[in-house]
Amino acid sequence: MSERKVAFVTGASRGIGKVCAAYLADAGYDVAISARTVQDGEAREHSSTLRASDTSPLPGSLAATAALVREKGREALMVPADLLDRASLGAAATTVLERWGRVDVIVHNGRYIGPGHMDRFLDTPIELLERQIDANVLAPLVLNQYVLPGMVERGGGTIVNITSASAYGDPTKPAGEGGWGMGYGISKGAFQRVAGFLAVELADDGVRCFNVQPGLIATERIGQDMAKFGIANVGAPADVVAVVVAWLCTSPEADAFNGTTIEAQYFCHERGMLPGWEGPQPGQGSIRYDTAGAVLAELESRLGAPA
Repeated sequence: MSERKVAFVTGASRGIGKVCAAYLADAGYDVAISARTVQDGEAREHSSTLRASDTSPLPGSLAATAALVREKGREALMVPADLLDRASLGAAATTVLERWGRVDVIVHNGRYIGPGHMDRFLDTPIELLERQIDANVLAPLVLNQYVLPGMVERGGGTIVNITSASAYGDPTKPAGEGGWGMGYGISKGAFQRVAGFLAVELADDGVRCFNVQPGLIATERIGQDMAKFGIANVGAPADVVAVVVAWLCTSPEADAFNGTTIEAQYFCHERGMLPGWEGPQPGQGSIRYDTAGAVLAELESRLGAPA
């Protein structure tokens, strides 16, 4: 009997995390999935602004993602956790390691959901900036300290950080009018730096760490929540990100990208990873790239799209 391969995906109740879990199951991984929403229809505060409350149920749940993984013939393990609750993160990681004995791949997709995400700086209490840093930067590091020792001991493992162009580009509009709050950008900027450090420190141990930058992706939450903030649900399908993540976890060629940032939409399109998808569409985002524009300009010029 072949040895079990285990993936752990956070933020897996919907969106990119759900689809990553499905693609990793297709690639032969049993998948542990984490998020706050366990069953469909749960009511929970998910407003992005201090100005209003929104507890309407969002589409998706861990139970639904688990069913999707099992339909693909792999085992699923639900380990509910809150990125702002370190005890719950420890319990989730410990449960996976105790039940399945290992984690070969961890995909850090979960992020802070709540007020401050779409509020302007002067309207945002500092404690909400701290929450975004805790959830988007420190929570993945907490989980890494649980799973990395086993990876090092076995001589291999993969960490995938789902990052954001907001880590190195500025919004063209203010938060709530097509842009986003400072907490999101500064936390994703800090998160962006993790892969390079781990790649350097753990290269001799066979552990690889990648940033995957999705670009604008159409998800259930954007479709339900973001129109009121000037963000339309017109992005690429989440499969674009998931197929790149699965490739990084399974292809021998992926070693060459250790410690780097993969621009998922361009990478997927250039390699023909998702047949039938037309590729990145210019003008869908609202980011000013003058701080890191050379990278995006080069990618877009290779595709014949305006930079």
